[in-house]
Amino acid sequence: MRVVLDRILRRFIVLGRLSIRWPDGRTTTYTGEPGPEALMELRDSRTIRRLVLDPALAVGEAYMDEGVVPIDGTIYDLLDLLITNLNAETSHMPMLRLRGRLSALTRRIAQFNPAGRARRNVAHHYDLNGRLYSLFLDRDRQYSCAYFPRGDETLEQAQIAKKRHIAAKLKLDRADLSVLDIGCGWGGMALTLAREYGARVTGITLSTEQHAEATARAAAEGLADRVTFELADYRTLHRRFDRIVSVGMFEHVGIGHYGRFFETVKSCLAPDGVALLHAIGRNSPRGATNRWVTKYIFPGGYCPALSEVFEAIEGSGLVSTDVEILRLHYAETLRHWRRRFAANRDAIAGLYDQRFCRMFEFYLAASELSFRRENQMVFQIQLTRDQSAVPLTRDYIFEAERAAAPAACVRS
Repeated sequence: MRVVLDRILRRFIVLGRLSIRWPDGRTTTYTGEPGPEALMELRDSRTIRRLVLDPALAVGEAYMDEGVVPIDGTIYDLLDLLITNLNAETSHMPMLRLRGRLSALTRRIAQFNPAGRARRNVAHHYDLNGRLYSLFLDRDRQYSCAYFPRGDETLEQAQIAKKRHIAAKLKLDRADLSVLDIGCGWGGMALTLAREYGARVTGITLSTEQHAEATARAAAEGLADRVTFELADYRTLHRRFDRIVSVGMFEHVGIGHYGRFFETVKSCLAPDGVALLHAIGRNSPRGATNRWVTKYIFPGGYCPALSEVFEAIEGSGLVSTDVEILRLHYAETLRHWRRRFAANRDAIAGLYDQRFCRMFEFYLAASELSFRRENQMVFQIQLTRDQSAVPLTRDYIFEAERAAAPAACVRS
């Protein structure tokens, strides 16, 4: 298998330089046009065989198992080189193409997401030890794309800016508006809307850890009378709200359930209400989720093409009144998370183990590079039932952000 991998790499590396230290101690260097550089050690023949037969899954697993070890660099450096070349030329990777086609054919099965399975999928990632997330997220535990208006904001400032940006699009122009937060996480968005905009918020989640933490936060801040959190699936809701927001949850809905999601939004939204959907998507045609990500990080997860999202919106009867694409904002967010994770790696290893740390390092690095080098992006879609529910121009969004900015700067 070493001979086969050697031949593949001689064709694969067209940009940058990859040096491999083989299990026998010998080193081979593969060089293309100027680009990223990395050195890695392959420690056993099993790793070599896995890389030949199933590279999309094997690179991450081999890093977790220490069959692949970056030398004089990090997993980010190695993945930067590999992903750069993968995007430059893929015709010489028939195994990747074949598995990609198979994944595309079976993606509806993989994303079949009834309530029970949805709960298990959420628990897989979000019911981890709560301290883990406090060690690399911002103080408010915003586990979604931050917003960098200038580009040099701290993570805390950028997450405050994200909440302010979303609140502006929700048009919270009077107190006591009722708001539904679908996929409320640890409660940061709901608490912000209640505390700073006078809203009455209901947050729903399928994570028991998040529900407990969010409920405790509301009580500690004296907001329990304005914010309630429920362990509930969006499909069980039959109440009306003035505003609906969903941040970083749509990726877990499943493509076969998009119609039901938007039908629920419409039925729960007041006739003159406003909804805001914030989610990860792709600047490419519909596809399938990387198998390593599905297996280890987000079972049932998928980042859709906008064509898939709008097809479901159009079928629901909702009106799209504003669309914004956030391009590199999530790459910058993940850069902050990756560095904070590295700074707190010993504490995280104490919660779990070194293999878990390598898994999470791979996840954060690969995710950042998917926004920097590949087709990932974040979209925000504003939705209404009545197209006259929001002003004719977007000026009101910027005016609301400017009005909220001084207070946000003080808090940061």
